[in-house]
Amino acid sequence: MENKKIKETLDNLVKKYETKSFIKDDPIQFPHRYKTKEDVEISAFISSLFAFGRREMFIKKLDYLFSLSNNPMELILDYKKFNLENFLYRFIKSEDLVELLRLLNKLYVLDKSSLEELFFEKKDRFKRAINYFYSNSNCLNNTGFCFMFAKPENNSALKRINMFLRWMVRDGAVDFGLWKNIKKSELLIPLDTHVARISREFSLLYRKQNDFRAVVELSEKLKEFDPDDPIKYDFALFGYGIEKAKALI
Repeated sequence: MENKKIKETLDNLVKKYETKSFIKDDPIQFPHRYKTKEDVEISAFISSLFAFGRREMFIKKLDYLFSLSNNPMELILDYKKFNLENFLYRFIKSEDLVELLRLLNKLYVLDKSSLEELFFEKKDRFKRAINYFYSNSNCLNNTGFCFMFAKPENNSALKRINMFLRWMVRDGAVDFGLWKNIKKSELLIPLDTHVARISREFSLLYRKQNDFRAVVELSEKLKEFDPDDPIKYDFALFGYGIEKAKALI
């Protein structure tokens, strides 16, 4: 399929899937509950880290977590007062969650910084941000905590972090567009199995492994269709991938 036809197909799929109806079944539903910038970005970050495994299960866990407080800022400010002893999701145990909340507390309260500032620098963006959580953590040898923060140097696709950045930087019916200091053109595709499969079917991706090199390859290819906002095609590739997967059941 030639590029012009692929672009037309992808643009039509974006129109189909980038709608408010996308929100209710996606983890982005949680930050959409809040109004302030801090509450949106904190809830978005936590939600993205838990977005793995069975969708209905991690959404259930996130719904419980955010129901504990009036807002995410309260959750990180007063994390010690909430009963999280029995919290468990896959590899992530209660101590991993507590450590995450403690580090967010440190970032916003003690360091007087924010997630936006942490991810701001384009050079070594992922390494700098993720190393903040590793370098300040008391759980460096814990499987659950380490799973939340995959290391860029291990060639991880960083799907969940790239998804979080899409939420914060892009604007539209689904994404928030709250962060103005990162360009949409700098974003990378949140590569999961659905996106990777459809990308290969459309001959957009040739690398066989779903790793960071594949992320860069696909993101650069998508710039041919929209150099200013290439990651809008995440909706097309993911939505179409899910639809095709359901058709096979």
